Amino acid sequence: MKKYFGWFYALSEREQKMVTVAGLVSVIAIFYFALWVPLNSTLAQQRKLLESQTEFASWVEVQAFRAAKLRQSASGASFTGSLTQLVNQTTRTSKIQVARIQPVGDNLQISIDEVLFADLVSWLDLMERSGVVVVQSDITETSNAGYVQVRRLQLGKR
Repeated sequence: MKKYFGWFYALSEREQKMVTVAGLVSVIAIFYFALWVPLNSTLAQQRKLLESQTEFASWVEVQAFRAAKLRQSASGASFTGSLTQLVNQTTRTSKIQVARIQPVGDNLQISIDEVLFADLVSWLDLMERSGVVVVQSDITETSNAGYVQVRRLQLGKR
């Protein structure tokens, strides 16, 4: 360290001032480019992220409110009979062949090998109007155009 101070004090007064100013400018530049700019950039990104998350949260609240309203305004029909009997009757009239029906507590789990998607939607609409709700579903497309496979469809009473 004495070596550097010796070198510094060996310079003329004018050179000492220039080295001091250059060192000070270098320290300020390093602080600005190594700390200040990255921090400001990150802060701006975080503000944008916060704004988008806030917008998303308000959108979710609006959609939740709409869903609650739709649920309340939906037909208040509640099904009281045998769920298995209703499924058997409606699938027969809708010409849907059920592969498997299995009771799961108060609900009913159904599997359908292959059904026309439009027929499935019409049948589910009929079930909804009868007071039955879809609890869970696992539906996949098949190799035939317009047809789907219902791996698991769990229906319950409203």
